[in-house]
Amino acid sequence: MVDLSPPDEAEQLRQLHALNRQFERIVPHNRWLGLELVELAPARATFRLPYAEKLVGNPETGVLHGGAISAAMDAACGTAVFQALKKPMFIATLDLRIDYLKPATPLQAVTLRAHCYKVTRSVAFVRGLAFHDDESDPIASGAGSFMLGTRSSRAAEDDKDDRGDERAKGGE
Repeated sequence: MVDLSPPDEAEQLRQLHALNRQFERIVPHNRWLGLELVELAPARATFRLPYAEKLVGNPETGVLHGGAISAAMDAACGTAVFQALKKPMFIATLDLRIDYLKPATPLQAVTLRAHCYKVTRSVAFVRGLAFHDDESDPIASGAGSFMLGTRSSRAAEDDKDDRGDERAKGGE
């Protein structure tokens, strides 16, 4: 008989740890940022961006650089897209707009939560928030779109072009 009960807390933590290692391996920049995957759900992702001196934009205030928050928002939104897809595929950020509502508080981690609310045949649409402890008091909000199937579509086109070139040159 198959156990269909939800995994216990220890198993969930083990799975998150394994996903974090895979996430860091696939996107080294996220490892450099110190980005941590906190939670996954259908069409949703939550990350934590720990405070780090190397991410400070203004040494006088100690506030995190907006670029670090932008990169973390892009990762959270892209992960939410992966969570919304019926099958794995390559994606690429088409557009990501981020409105900064207030500076991040020095020495505090930032939580990023994203939701992929619409997936079409070729584009996915996402909204995200960056905040400290209270989602209703955001540091930044984001809205983005992601192109779906980028690498496999391009590879198919490259193959088609290569075959066409060979035929033009007298090949098969």
